[in-house]
Amino acid sequence: MKTALAATFLAGLAACGPATLPGEGVINDPSEAQNREVHAFNVAVDRAIVRPLSVGAGNAVPEPVRQGIGNFADNLDQPRYVLNNLLQLRIDDALANTFRFAINSTVGLGGLLDPASGIGLHAEATDFGETLHVWGAPEGAYVVLPVLGPSTSRDTVGFVVDRAMNPVRFFVEPPESYYATAAGIGGALNTRYRFSDTIDELYYESADGYAAARILYLSNRRFELRGEAQDDYFDPYTETYEDPYAQ
Repeated sequence: MKTALAATFLAGLAACGPATLPGEGVINDPSEAQNREVHAFNVAVDRAIVRPLSVGAGNAVPEPVRQGIGNFADNLDQPRYVLNNLLQLRIDDALANTFRFAINSTVGLGGLLDPASGIGLHAEATDFGETLHVWGAPEGAYVVLPVLGPSTSRDTVGFVVDRAMNPVRFFVEPPESYYATAAGIGGALNTRYRFSDTIDELYYESADGYAAARILYLSNRRFELRGEAQDDYFDPYTETYEDPYAQ
């Protein structure tokens, strides 16, 4: 009975349909002054801590080791993907992510290796922010989170729910959970190192780094949520210093 009620509930949510995404040139940033202050704080943290750590680790740690840490961190995200796939009623994606997690967690030595990609089984990444979009929740206002960076009202709620409801939290206890946290930090530093030139240009060379970061996040996020509707995609790299959202 409970299973039937849950299925009916999820079907009803899915029937609402995805929320309509704002079109190109539309932006909702009512707290821009505060967001700019948080952005400046994030740039300062990057300059003083994140960038030096990522460069130091990137130069000291061999690439295969860094890749392994990144694979391990990515593999821990798979159960979260599966949960969101199910909430979105995307069963094929849920099955693909489940098989990927099973293969990489066993043959891939706990996720350090990525044999699943080698057989064409790539991650179908998603999050609770996308789940809210599928359920019909609007994008909301643009916000900048301390340390975490650009987001929206909807994606901020999604981030909190993802962290609270990630299945890994309920099955991995200390000290193993600390390893997972360390791997996540290591993966983030590796990503910062890999995209160092792009991030440095965005943070330190843009005429208006805040506007450039806003364009980059909103354009890419809306592109992700549009799925097949790629004609509406705006490439933020074509005009780094021009803000199409400016009033």
